[in-house]
Amino acid sequence: MSNHFSQSKSGMSVRQARGIEFSIVGLCVIALLLIFQPFSLTLFGIGAGLVVLAGLSFNLVPLCRPGRPVGSVVKAGLVVLLVLLIVVLLGIGSAHLYVLYLSSR
Repeated sequence: MSNHFSQSKSGMSVRQARGIEFSIVGLCVIALLLIFQPFSLTLFGIGAGLVVLAGLSFNLVPLCRPGRPVGSVVKAGLVVLLVLLIVVLLGIGSAHLYVLYLSSR
């Protein structure tokens, strides 16, 4: 039991690091499959959103190394989500301002 605790304090194991890395790559593959499927526009829309999220989360792959603390990967993931949120808010805000500009003309 103390071995498991000391291993989690020192960082990720090889299996944990590979699991995170493969799940990120799997998300990218699923997103691409959803974009290029010819059946549903709804699945295409979901895939388009997942491509953006997967592309941003792919920046976490270099952090998935054995011995690196899980907290650093989580912290970097939160930074990626914060950047995505800021970009979305800027896009929606600029579209709203453009609508106001067009309605005032």
